[in-house]
Amino acid sequence: MKKTVAIIGASQDRSKYGNKAVRAYLRQGWKVYPVNPAEKKIEGQKAYRSILDIKKNIDRVSIYLPPVIGIGIIEDVAKKEPKEVFFNPGTESEELIIMAKKLGIDPILACSIVDIHEHPDSL
Repeated sequence: MKKTVAIIGASQDRSKYGNKAVRAYLRQGWKVYPVNPAEKKIEGQKAYRSILDIKKNIDRVSIYLPPVIGIGIIEDVAKKEPKEVFFNPGTESEELIIMAKKLGIDPILACSIVDIHEHPDSL
């Protein structure tokens, strides 16, 4: 069974990390759920308005949003009970990390693209 990942802050713009992550995970064989309320499809994958719109269980969440926006969606992330939540560089703040921990999330502060043995510059 394929591992699943929700890319929150996924983008149509291929120069943005939210798009590079979608491509990297697809290349590694993951089932990818791009999350962006402004898009219908990203890299051929159906885009979701919210993580709560994804009906399947999520193994991993990878966040590509500024911390001020991340604070507004972190409760929804917690409701999905993913096994892992990555706060990619630039997406974390002390307030967001504290809030995530209070919600039972053990945040991983690292680049999720590198974690799957891809390099953002090669995408």
